[in-house]
Amino acid sequence: MSFLRFLMLLSLVVWVGGVIFLSFGEAPTAFGVLPSRHMAGTVVGRSLTILHWMGFISGIVYLVSSLAYSQMMRGTMHPFAARHVLLAVMLLLTAVSQFGITPRMVALRTSFVDIDKVPQDDPGRVEFNALHKWSERMEGGVLLIGLVVVYLTARQWGG
Repeated sequence: MSFLRFLMLLSLVVWVGGVIFLSFGEAPTAFGVLPSRHMAGTVVGRSLTILHWMGFISGIVYLVSSLAYSQMMRGTMHPFAARHVLLAVMLLLTAVSQFGITPRMVALRTSFVDIDKVPQDDPGRVEFNALHKWSERMEGGVLLIGLVVVYLTARQWGG
């Protein structure tokens, strides 16, 4: 039981902590220190892809561990428990970002050569900015839902 709880906590710490670090640590630092927004965006975009894969792995580890823990403790997996449904939503948001939004942003950034020199009213730049807003919304959603899952998991063990 302790090992399953450890895996559940570790997976949430890795995923939610990674989102917090990227959002409030790496991205602002990259955009504040690197010589161009284009370069900073390339670094953050690469890190976002790594974070997404960490999220996929963490989400699967959490779900498997939590379902097994529920089975052992309560005699049923409770697949539709709020924490499991919310974690599935986190995985869905991450998949939309990774496989829908990110590739389009990368293609646009690559076509610009240097995004800093593309006018704000350029159709490609307008599309890029809209995709960027959606990317931020997805990550914000994953973070907020992840915090709820952390709370629900802690409450589950609280007695």
